[in-house]
Amino acid sequence: MLILKIVALGSIHGYAITQRIQQISKDVLQVQQGSLYPALHRLENRKWLQAEWHATESGREAKFYTLTKEGRKQLDAETENWDRLSEAVKLILRTAE
Repeated sequence: MLILKIVALGSIHGYAITQRIQQISKDVLQVQQGSLYPALHRLENRKWLQAEWHATESGREAKFYTLTKEGRKQLDAETENWDRLSEAVKLILRTAE
């Protein structure tokens, strides 16, 4: 869900995804490249992401990812599910002992 959300913000390459997640989460979340790239491949295989090779700011070639229409639907579904789950956890944590 987090990868889909970051890619929904605009076309981005893998390394920048890890940086953006870390930056937005104020260093709480850190995605290792060994986890990120297999996840990106799975998302691309599921047709939730589309990738094209482009030059980065440093001039290196990198795969840039964009969210597909199917990816947008999946992001919306995942976000709804997360909202329900996190609300349920909050209710449990607020329960008096």
